[in-house]
Amino acid sequence: MITAKFKQDEYGNIHSYEITGHSGYAEAGEDIICAAVSVLAIETVNSIEKLASHRMIVKEADDEGGYLYAETLKDLSEEQNYISQILLKHLYYSLEDVAETYPTYVNIKI
Repeated sequence: MITAKFKQDEYGNIHSYEITGHSGYAEAGEDIICAAVSVLAIETVNSIEKLASHRMIVKEADDEGGYLYAETLKDLSEEQNYISQILLKHLYYSLEDVAETYPTYVNIKI
């Protein structure tokens, strides 16, 4: 199962997410759920870098896959934070949709 954990502050701003595991829906290279989650998670990091001019702290397990951690920096401008929050909330809601469609394979925690 894939688990996505989001950390947010008291105002509802998401500051980090961690995605672990494999869905087990299909063989590696054929798994549409793993592919969907991977694309959403990685493209969120890339979009924040391009649109908010902010490089997140990222840790991933390249050799075996199944792990991604991304965290925003603390000293963002108001505009960088605003753009980042839109993209991070988009990721959360998108993964929530995947989890609702495939509840046996994806779990979201906030």
